[in-house]
Amino acid sequence: MAWPMILANISPALIGLVDTAVVGHLGDAHYIGAVAVGAVILSFTFTAFNFLRMTTTGLAAQAAGAGNATRLHTVLAQACGTAFYLGALLLLVQVPLGALALRLIEPSAAVADAAWNYYAIRIWSAPAALVNFALIGWFVGLGNARAPLAMVLTANAVNIVLDLTLVPGLGFAVKGVAWASLIAEYVGTALGAWLIGKELALRPGRWSRAAILHLRDLYALFSANAALFLRTLLLMFAFAFLTTMGARQTDTILAANAILVNLQYLMAYVLDGFANAAESLTGRAIGARDSAGVGAIVHECLIWTLAAALAIAIIFAVAGPLAIRIVTSVPSVIETAHRYLPWMVLSPLVCAWGFLYDGAFIGAQRPGAMFGVMLVAVVVVFLPVWWLTRGFGNHGLWFAFTAFNAARGLQQHLIFRDWLRHGSLLEVR
Repeated sequence: MAWPMILANISPALIGLVDTAVVGHLGDAHYIGAVAVGAVILSFTFTAFNFLRMTTTGLAAQAAGAGNATRLHTVLAQACGTAFYLGALLLLVQVPLGALALRLIEPSAAVADAAWNYYAIRIWSAPAALVNFALIGWFVGLGNARAPLAMVLTANAVNIVLDLTLVPGLGFAVKGVAWASLIAEYVGTALGAWLIGKELALRPGRWSRAAILHLRDLYALFSANAALFLRTLLLMFAFAFLTTMGARQTDTILAANAILVNLQYLMAYVLDGFANAAESLTGRAIGARDSAGVGAIVHECLIWTLAAALAIAIIFAVAGPLAIRIVTSVPSVIETAHRYLPWMVLSPLVCAWGFLYDGAFIGAQRPGAMFGVMLVAVVVVFLPVWWLTRGFGNHGLWFAFTAFNAARGLQQHLIFRDWLRHGSLLEVR
């Protein structure tokens, strides 16, 4: 199951690199910076609601493990309804939200103007982006990795074609990248809805309005979502902080960090494929009350995750300089990105633990523990380490970010080991 999800997960990261590469050859660092700033605002905004995917995956997996088809219908309806209304809410607050984000990041005037053009277009994809989280989460919970793969690959193919048409072809610059992403997001949602219809036709469950609107179930859903929402906000804060501190140095460092962050995303989405497998398999084992299977599943997924992390580190070390030159032709950006590339080589080996255990925690429906881990990693590790290493400039910033990821993985490993020792993982949440 991991390999289709790896392909599905890696696709958005490749799109991010394509977006950056398209504007990276327009001849000025501020274009890359604008896409980076606009993307971090939207990533922070949209990914903050990634709890919709994670919660849906855990609940759907446990329902599938218990053989409860009606519960599967209910989880889908609750997740999609929540996603749509949250997306509509984002559209209502888009202007103050974007203005506040730019004020906090403090990019140069040229970057800020172009970033706003990007944001003002892409924000209209909010309902589609959030519904996609719910659809993908439901499919992953069922162990159906092909449907998310089809959704993501189709959307991203549309995005690439439109990027190349609107930017180099028609000269739309940053606006062209934004329009391409907007249209692609809705194409992915349309395909997902069609695939959902095909999946439901194969399942004997039924829609129950009473079950969908059941206050206790909705409370449990929103309680889990609240913890995951706060956890995701903290994670995106760490990425946004990295971009913000880079922007406050120079446009060149901002652009270089944007390229490296895209490599970070590429790595993350590969490792997330194994985490997605752990989510589904752990959730179904718990739903089926398989006490022996939970620890074995996580152990095997961890071995594969660490092997993949080592391979990624080697690829970054060997092919990283070439990737940078492909993405941009601006000499100062190339030189600066090369300077900080070693942090990307180290990153997969440090991050692997956190990504895999995220999957295990989601499958076990332990959102509170995930929030606690992230809070400690950000407040106790990331920010203090950054403060102490400010004199080292961008190297200090990347060191703090690496320490943050290491703290996540170490905490989760210790907590999960304790759960196994006391047998508490079989408690259905």
